[in-house]
Amino acid sequence: MNVLIIEDERKVARALADGLEREHFAVTVAANGEDGFFLINARPFDIILLDLNLPGRDGIEVLSTMRQKGIRTPVLILTARDAVESKVTGLESGADDYLVKPFAFPELVARMRVLLRRGRSDAETHRSLGDLELDIMTRKVSRAHRPIQLTTKEFDLLEFFLRNKNRIVSREMLVQDVWSDIGRATPLDNVIDVHIAHLRRKIDEGFPVRLLHTVRGVGFLLSESQP
Repeated sequence: MNVLIIEDERKVARALADGLEREHFAVTVAANGEDGFFLINARPFDIILLDLNLPGRDGIEVLSTMRQKGIRTPVLILTARDAVESKVTGLESGADDYLVKPFAFPELVARMRVLLRRGRSDAETHRSLGDLELDIMTRKVSRAHRPIQLTTKEFDLLEFFLRNKNRIVSREMLVQDVWSDIGRATPLDNVIDVHIAHLRRKIDEGFPVRLLHTVRGVGFLLSESQP
């Protein structure tokens, strides 16, 4: 899940980013309203955490403008303004929820997950191929109703394969989309091979139909059919 934090207090932004990354969110931080608004228009996000007291373009202006442009990404306002009028203004400007600082981090995560569930259809939060199932929100994986324990990277890898099921995935695609490391100086081939081997063992061993295939010289394929 991709989260944009628009927060000018550096310590607050870093603490939020560190906590959310531990909860397996991919986090981008903008330090002011202009940068935040640019990112909103440049890239898709699953949810936005928006401070109201921002230098330059303030939070309400960012929120109002993105809603006028038809951007429906869920927005959770984080602010020290606890007056009822401020809450009403934020919600009427298009916010989906509101948290007053200071707040408990577990409550923030719980509210984020509610907004994410509300904003996504079941098809977007669940991915499957045959008897293999993955739940993006709970990060649970099973095959034939048998739970499968994956590491964070293995989960991200499987989720990417399921998004591209029945299509060949190249190593370059994995480097860019799963490892997000297109500028890496040394090849990731060995790292990818190790993760693929671990993932294949966990989702295929003991099952009659093998799902994760290597297409020699091309890449990998998640499919119920042999390549």
